[in-house]
Amino acid sequence: MSRWLPRAIGLLLMVSALALALSRAPDRSVESLVARWAPPPSQFIDLHGQLVHLRDEGPRDDALPLVLLHGTAASLHTWEGWAAVLRAQHRVISFDLPGFGLTGPFAGRYASWSYRGDDLARFVIELLDTLKVQRFAIGGNSLGGEVAWRVAALAPDRVQRLVLVDAAGYALQPESVPLGFRLAQVPLANRLVEWLLPRGLVEDSVRNVYGNPARVTPALVDRYFELQLREGNRHALVQRFQAQALDQQSVDDAIARIRALKLPTLILWGGRDRLIPPQFAQRFAHDIAGSRRVVFDALGHVPQEEDPAATTAALQAFWHEAR
Repeated sequence: MSRWLPRAIGLLLMVSALALALSRAPDRSVESLVARWAPPPSQFIDLHGQLVHLRDEGPRDDALPLVLLHGTAASLHTWEGWAAVLRAQHRVISFDLPGFGLTGPFAGRYASWSYRGDDLARFVIELLDTLKVQRFAIGGNSLGGEVAWRVAALAPDRVQRLVLVDAAGYALQPESVPLGFRLAQVPLANRLVEWLLPRGLVEDSVRNVYGNPARVTPALVDRYFELQLREGNRHALVQRFQAQALDQQSVDDAIARIRALKLPTLILWGGRDRLIPPQFAQRFAHDIAGSRRVVFDALGHVPQEEDPAATTAALQAFWHEAR
């Protein structure tokens, strides 16, 4: 027995080393990702030294463009289903927020900015200034929903309608958190995530936020996995969770700002959302006077991605009523 123990330990160390080597996921350059993930109508603009990946689709003479913001560890691709339907009649602007997708971490003039909600909201406003978009509707999912209502609070004269899709804003009370998110919030473990990123970990995390995990395809996992490898994104994700913790300390201020919103608001939610459960849809509906709430019982945290047809139909009905 004593002779086999060192061999067993040695074999275990070899297997562990091999597993680590296979899980090693180095950063990838933007250029290496563009061909697959930024075909037309994608474009890149330089905003004071910050590269921004965006799509600006539909008629330019639309009096009320719709701006769409994605959630944590996601990208503008989450809105592709909506854009495919809406761009025939509406101008639809989607882009990767700083720290995510092909936009990557804050850079240039914004290099010292944090990933707190208000900084991201101010960045959105500056980007829309550059695009010469003054009046607009804005929608967002998860983190993007929080940024959307913060934009509405910071620029009430410019935001005419608000769409919150499983939005953040209140003190978090998740029923389940994707493993990748949990690791990114743990000291030391989050540094490991910056070096290692097993594709299976990304797949488990995506399946965790879908109401029906069977809808998660290999191509969908590829997108989340490869865009997370964009150089600097994993470090920015760790910083985002640190900023989120600071935002949670000022939740009373957030609630006051949500209650002060006075504009037509649509609240869309997945009934199977375990990250920001459906009771928060009711909180938003209670706190934003006159808002409309629609819950999709079979969908999860990213309903606009999981079922674009059903969620877009709800948006179009709201758009017609808000005229």
